[in-house]
Amino acid sequence: MKKFVSLVLALVLALVLALSLAACGQTKTTDPDPVEETPTEKVTIRLGGLKGPTSMGMVKLLADAESGLTANDYTFTMAASAPDLTPQFIKGELDILAVPANLGATLYANTDGGVALLAASTLGVLYIVERGDTIQSLGDLAGRTLYATGKGTTPEYALTYLLAQNGLTLGKDVQVEWKSEPTEVVAQMAQEEGAAAMLPQPFVTVAQGQVEGLRVALDLSAQWDGLDNGSRLVTAGLLVRREFAEAHPDAVAKFLEEYAASVDYVNENPAEAAVLVEQQGIVKAAVAEKAIPYCSLVCITGEDMKTAVSGYLQTLYDLKPETVGGAMPDDGFYWLGA
Repeated sequence: MKKFVSLVLALVLALVLALSLAACGQTKTTDPDPVEETPTEKVTIRLGGLKGPTSMGMVKLLADAESGLTANDYTFTMAASAPDLTPQFIKGELDILAVPANLGATLYANTDGGVALLAASTLGVLYIVERGDTIQSLGDLAGRTLYATGKGTTPEYALTYLLAQNGLTLGKDVQVEWKSEPTEVVAQMAQEEGAAAMLPQPFVTVAQGQVEGLRVALDLSAQWDGLDNGSRLVTAGLLVRREFAEAHPDAVAKFLEEYAASVDYVNENPAEAAVLVEQQGIVKAAVAEKAIPYCSLVCITGEDMKTAVSGYLQTLYDLKPETVGGAMPDDGFYWLGA
């Protein structure tokens, strides 16, 4: 009997020991503390643009930024002419600037490569308008005086090139009375019967609403394309300070995404976008809605941008080297990503 009790006690002790060892052998696992993602700090990008098509493509982006819906924060400065903004850009007071494409090439040369072209943002928006019905071709401009803006920038150079291709010389066969703002041109057209002018959109639409009998005579973009020389009339592009782009490549990439989306919205929703255009003080909504379909707002980036712009700049260089800063910009001018 004692042996039996001893045996039972031994079995019980063995069982307790086994259970104890099993419990000790279990390793308590705990889930690691979840890694909290640090939200990416927003970068503030200071934008600059001209009063007209160069700024119209970004109005949705600016509206979204005001509502806190953009990846970056944005501020915006607008002026009537490029010389009003380029000093701020060069001094580092603006980060991205929408200006004539050839001005970008000149700034690239003058800053020793301190700027780069992000995108082509506007294709040909220039038109010859007249109060009458006498201009049917560029040849019909012989002996005429045009009112225009944009001396020293795309309008002057595009007109010079197109006239030359038609056997005419600007300043000799065709005169231009240069004004500082499109509104001055419109006012002059209203006063002078039979007057002719070169105007960009949306100011063609503005003029048609204010000048009785005003007719669109020629689309200079169509005239350019008709030459079939492999280039396009790129009237504006987006420049970035290289120092800023290299310091914030992700912010620049996100800007291009948001800008492209803004351009798409403006093109696809002219009525809604026109309200935003007026809010930015560019032109009245009624004018913007009619003009947007003719403003050729785009966002062409990468190799496609390089091809389009380099062909245009080569055309200008062949005509007058100083229009692009005295030399064709090298590949470093085109921002293809960090």
